Amino acid sequence: MDFESLRAYCLSKKGATEDMPFGPDTLVFKVMGKMFALMPLDNTDLRLSLKNTPEKNIELRAQHPGIQGAYHMSKKHWNMLLMSMGIPSRITFQLIDESYNLVVKGLTKKLREELDAM
Repeated sequence: MDFESLRAYCLSKKGATEDMPFGPDTLVFKVMGKMFALMPLDNTDLRLSLKNTPEKNIELRAQHPGIQGAYHMSKKHWNMLLMSMGIPSRITFQLIDESYNLVVKGLTKKLREELDAM
């Protein structure tokens, strides 16, 4: 899995945008202004931070050595995927979907209606 594949998949989600609100070192993917994925751009190993439920995050960390609590984020709600640890593409895409869907579910009714209209 490479940077451009992850970026393209995140941007393929309905209403997804990219931004750098934390400076030039972190690419943030949002839906309706709410973050669902972050990718550091510091030229180290490729990493992707994604949101999930606390229960699922604990389960994922126990199952995959390449999944850890996300740096600079609430480790209760965010995991970091270390792509160099061989996390299968299928799982990575599934976790991006889950993060996106969780954020969409938390949007206000008005924002969900705006997203549906896109």
